[in-house]
Amino acid sequence: MRINKFVAGRSGLSRRAADAAIEQGRVQVNGQAPQPGQDVANADHVTLDGVELGANLEVQTIMLHKPINYVVSRDGQGSATIYDLLPSKLHHLKPVGRLDKDSSGLLLLTNDGQLAQELTHPKYQKTKVYEGELSSPLSDTQRERISKHGIQLPDGLSRLWLVPLGTTGRNWRVTMYEGRNRQIRRTFAELGHQVIRLHRTQFGTYRLPATLLAGQWAPAASTLDPR
Repeated sequence: MRINKFVAGRSGLSRRAADAAIEQGRVQVNGQAPQPGQDVANADHVTLDGVELGANLEVQTIMLHKPINYVVSRDGQGSATIYDLLPSKLHHLKPVGRLDKDSSGLLLLTNDGQLAQELTHPKYQKTKVYEGELSSPLSDTQRERISKHGIQLPDGLSRLWLVPLGTTGRNWRVTMYEGRNRQIRRTFAELGHQVIRLHRTQFGTYRLPATLLAGQWAPAASTLDPR
């Protein structure tokens, strides 16, 4: 097995991060720096930052129904964190992307670095679906601006695909294919609307089960066609 694949599969790093660790001299095979592309076997002693990588890493991915008022961090700086909702045996898992403190819904956590890379890197354009409620009705003109033309934000153009939920103009299903910091909230704010509720229901091929209540977690199962 190639050294980068071995390190990624047994450390939780992505392939790219494993390549970087090898280039930086953080990886050794049997006490020596490996050559790029070197093959290793389970019998070899491979270390990362001086810590031996076990031959078999149990890959785990879970979905958490994140409630509001929990931060996606290990240190909440006075706030409750998502790790307060999880048993200690799962505290080694890392969140895939983020949900801000005021948002709820599907959050994936994993030790599979390759999966995390595929879900978060912009080039893969994974689908993210939310249900949102606005402080005031969105007009047809504003909806067209957001979905067809996009809204210019300081960090680039933002396009969201919107489907009305109900007839008030305040409730929307929001689909996006990127995930900049607080992008949905900032997009609506540019048009004078505050997002008062934001709930994620889908991330890539993973969908939040209706039976998974706020604060609960379950093993993640990919149930949708890839996109």
